[in-house]
Amino acid sequence: MTTNASFSRVEINGPGRNLLNPEVMAKLEADLRAAGDDSSTTGIILTGAGSVFCGGLDVPAIKAGADPLPFYAALVSILKLIPTLPKTVVSVVNGDAVASGGAFVAVSDYAVAVSDALIGSYEASVGVWPIVAQVPLIKRLGARTAIQNIASGEPFTADQALAVGLVNAVGEAKQIEELAGEWLTKAARAGATMSTGRPSVYELEQLSLNDGLDEAFKRLSQAYQG
Repeated sequence: MTTNASFSRVEINGPGRNLLNPEVMAKLEADLRAAGDDSSTTGIILTGAGSVFCGGLDVPAIKAGADPLPFYAALVSILKLIPTLPKTVVSVVNGDAVASGGAFVAVSDYAVAVSDALIGSYEASVGVWPIVAQVPLIKRLGARTAIQNIASGEPFTADQALAVGLVNAVGEAKQIEELAGEWLTKAARAGATMSTGRPSVYELEQLSLNDGLDEAFKRLSQAYQG
């Protein structure tokens, strides 16, 4: 993890195309938690080392005999963590973000991508169903749009990802870094309210409209009475 004047930068750094194994994901989770706790920054940039965002789980390692369950457990842990962090998270998609990499993009608050990136699931094209990585795509896009990608095994192009709402902007490498910084700067205006406000968005999303309003009023009442 590195920091600049305002933001923490967390890199996915794994073998090959930034593939994910339990050790890589343990470091990634630790870096995300540290970035969330860093009082000197107001936002988090998640990106990939080199010219690839993330190629998904380290399938070659699994095929070579590694127990797959620790891989999936570590992935689930990170995907659950990101929406609970007290700061906004922007995925800077500096190259392909496929399989679990696409899931990371889907659970981010905001995402920007280079124009030649592929984003989403490819697993069905090799006869595998992305049982875990599909969940964030379904939540972000809705089942009808998500299954266009999931069932075909053809990741979205960057422009397609923009059109369906999986990313917020597309450009060249320098441009997307600037766009990420601009959005994080705007989000920082929320100040201390971000630490509870951001997680509440994802918590309230899980509820019906009526239940969400009731829960929001309950939290508001507790804040004024507390």
